[in-house]
This record gives sequence, C-alpha cells and structure tokens, in this order.
Amino acid sequence: MAYRDHGAIVIEEFNGLFDRGDDDTVPLDHFSDCENIQFVHEGFTTRDGLDTYRAIDKPVRIYNYVMQTGESLLILDTNGNIYHSINETTTHGPILTIAGMTDFGFVSYAGRAYITPFTTETNPLGVKYQRGLQNEFVYVYKGDGTAARKAGGVPPVGTLSVAPDGAGHVDMGIHILGVAYETDTGFITKITGFAQVTTDGNQAIAVSSIPIAPAGSNIIARRLVSTWAVDPAIYSGNLEGYQFYFVKRIPDNTTTSITLDYYDSELLSDASHLLDILSTIPAGVGLTVYHNRLISYTEYDNISLLRVSYVGEPEAFDAVSGILIYPLDGNPITNAQEYRDVLYVFKKTRTAGWTDTGDVPTTWPFTWLDQGIGASVHGVASVLDSGGVNIDFLLIVDYSGLMLFNGAYARPELSWKIRDLWFNLARNDFGNIQIMNDSLTQVVYITLPSQKMLYADYSSGLDAKNIKWSKWRFDIQTTTITLVETNKLVIGSVGLAVNPLNDIFTGISKSGY
Repeated sequence: MAYRDHGAIVIEEFNGLFDRGDDDTVPLDHFSDCENIQFVHEGFTTRDGLDTYRAIDKPVRIYNYVMQTGESLLILDTNGNIYHSINETTTHGPILTIAGMTDFGFVSYAGRAYITPFTTETNPLGVKYQRGLQNEFVYVYKGDGTAARKAGGVPPVGTLSVAPDGAGHVDMGIHILGVAYETDTGFITKITGFAQVTTDGNQAIAVSSIPIAPAGSNIIARRLVSTWAVDPAIYSGNLEGYQFYFVKRIPDNTTTSITLDYYDSELLSDASHLLDILSTIPAGVGLTVYHNRLISYTEYDNISLLRVSYVGEPEAFDAVSGILIYPLDGNPITNAQEYRDVLYVFKKTRTAGWTDTGDVPTTWPFTWLDQGIGASVHGVASVLDSGGVNIDFLLIVDYSGLMLFNGAYARPELSWKIRDLWFNLARNDFGNIQIMNDSLTQVVYITLPSQKMLYADYSSGLDAKNIKWSKWRFDIQTTTITLVETNKLVIGSVGLAVNPLNDIFTGISKSGY
C-alpha cells in the first residue's frame, strides 16, 4: 500500500550481492551486503548447513583422488603429512611426510596419484610466491595404502658381460647392449651397463652379469636393449652414441644370464630416449596432464621452467628435450591447464600457450595470450569431481577479478558486481584462494584469504550481469575445498572460528544430490 505518497517497489527477482561504488549505486534488485544465502528460482534461501564428512586433524589442502575403484581424498595437514581417506572408516597414512610442505600439487594418472610438495615464500620486497621445495621431488602413490615413493627410478649399477654364443642369427658387426630397470608403475629407468660384442652373422649373444635391484625395491623387470649392427670400420667407440632398441624384457628381478638371438630387422621399438631420462623429477608447484603427458612446473631453482613427460609415460622426463621455458620476468609460473588442444600456462599477470606439434617439447611454438591477466596457484577452477575441464570455458582467479576464458578473456569480469570486495582481498594471499565449478547446478565456490568463501550462481547466465553473488561465513576456519560425489562440496577446516581447538573436516550436504 502507498505510504506518504510512496508506492511499493516490487522486486520480481533478487540478484544477490552488489559491492561496487557507493551504496547509492546499488540496484534495487541487489543488496549492498548479503551473507549465507543461496539462490533458488527468482529468490533466495539460507545456505545449506554443514555435516561432518571426515574427522581429520587440521587439513590445509584436499583433493578428490579418483582411483580406478572409485573416489577418495588426499589430505594434507599442518604438519606436512598427506593422508589417503577411502571412506568414513578407512584412512591410510600418512602416505607421505615432508617437513616444510605447506601445500602440494596433485594429478591422477592411470589410477595413480602424482604429488609434488611446495611451500609459500616471501621475497625481499615482502611479496609472497610459491615454488617447489628445495631438494625434494615428485612422488607417485599407487592408491593401495603403501607409502608414496619418488617417481622415476634409479638405473642399474654394473656392466653387462656379453659374448658370441653358438649358432644364431644376430647380424654381422658390432652390437652394443645395455640394460634398464622397469618399476611397478611402468617406468623404465636410464640405460646403463653398456657392453659391446662382435658377431659374424651366424651367432647368438650370451648376456650375463645382468644387474639385480636391491631386495625390497619396486623393480619388477629388466629391459635389455641393443643397437643395430655397426660396421667395425666406422665404429667410433662411443658406447652411447648409437640408436638403441628394446630387444628383451626379463619379467623378474632374479635372472642374471640369458641368450639373445635376433635379427636387426626385429628391433622396432626405439629405446634411445632412455639415454637422457631423469631418475627423479624435481618438486614443483603443480602438475597437469596435456596430450597424455604429465607436466610439472615451477621448481625451486627453475621458477619459469616446465618439464614435459613422454606420451603415456608420466614418469619419463627427458633432461634435454623435455622442457619448456616461460619468458623470464622474475615471477614464477603459477598454473597450467590444457584447453582446446593448447597447453595454457599462467603467471600471476601473464597467460601464454604452447601447442604440441608431435615433435619434442623444446620445438613447440610459444604464443602470448595476455600480458596483463594471469591466474593464482589454485586459481583455475576444477570442474565437478573430475578435476578437469569438461565444459567449454575456464574460470580463472586473477587480481582483477574472476575471469571467463574461452580462448580469450571476456570483459567485463564475472566479479564486476563485487569489484570493491575483490579489490580489498589480500593480494599477497591469493595463493590460498581455491575455486571449484559445479557445472551441474551452475554454481561456483571460491575460498578467500580471510578463510571465508564466495558463492556465485550462474544459472541465469555466465556473464557479469546475470551472475549472482553471496558471501558465506561459517563457525569454522575454511582452508580448502573440493567436490565429491559429482557435486557435493567438501570444506577443509583448521578449527572453529571461535575455538581453534576443535579441529574438524567437514562438508556441506547439498539437498537433493
């Protein structure tokens, strides 16, 4: 009804938080401050409540680890311990403990978990940044409760003994043989143990003194390699200067002698890449997968370097040709993500890309995308519980706001309505921000440096005008989030906001999912 000549204003649809400019600029269908709501149809309701999901002490980072048998969680606590939680009653670990690890990067590959430990440091100007831990490595965890170990493997020690042996078909000339170990995750180590033998074309080769890995190691087989026949007249004497091929897999760690009989024409599987393979992979800030290759980036001593594995061999990194160098500017790489067949790599205010040409990574072409917008360490949204990109855009946390990326950055930024709130965030703590995209119900969750959260509903449109924002606050100190069971939000907490002694690991139950 009218009151003092003023008519009622009907708000047909509520569009959430507006925090930009003076209060007088707030549209009638927005609030200048709103907290702990979520949107339904054209209105809103209070956010879902919290249920205890897993009782873990002081979690600071969690990931949804999808094994071949189903979902589980990897959880880092404040003491540098990583646990593997299968369900409410089964938690393994710690599967890895590293002093000084305050965060970690993770990717699941073939059911295994690859883990890289890192921490946040402060430069002389007081600016925080992240890089891999010094003298640390990428680890592989098989998901079975046994401790994670360094990815890769140490090559055999010792030299093969080789000699012509009876009647056979090995081509006439000099053959150089070597040996490598094969681990229980399929990694084949660097070739060692080189030895040469000369045959007359009617002989086999007796191989002995085949190295055996120490007891208790993860070696399940040995691989013998050989060159094609080399003409003695042009032989250089360089045992590693020729192309090698796999000739025999010995499926145990006990056999020390074997007889080989083969034609050079049977040697088809090239093993030469094992000459420059790394035995261990230096720890970085993050891991991702591009064209079935594992990518590691931001090592302690190489903050602008990415390492690229061989296709289908996530632990096989070439020390010479398996690297990419981001243009040096004194700032570390923060994130990397495959999108539309391009590997996009981010610094805090830079975005660039590489394209796989099928050749070695050092030859891939480099392209600048944007030299003013970048991403934070956890600032590329994981989608649903897959951790990957299964929709046609990326959501990226940048200093200037939440950005929509579909090959180029869309303006205005998605956080346009809450620009003042965003600009008041502690820029030095953007490394703590984490973002999850529930593309099923079309909502975004963002943790904040203040240990609170932002909630955004884009069901009415993924653009600056139609997205709806709300602040979320809890009685717990939120530190990390992930999505499980397709789109159930799980929140990690280091304790109650009013009583830090009560440490819980808690989750939001989304009604109806």
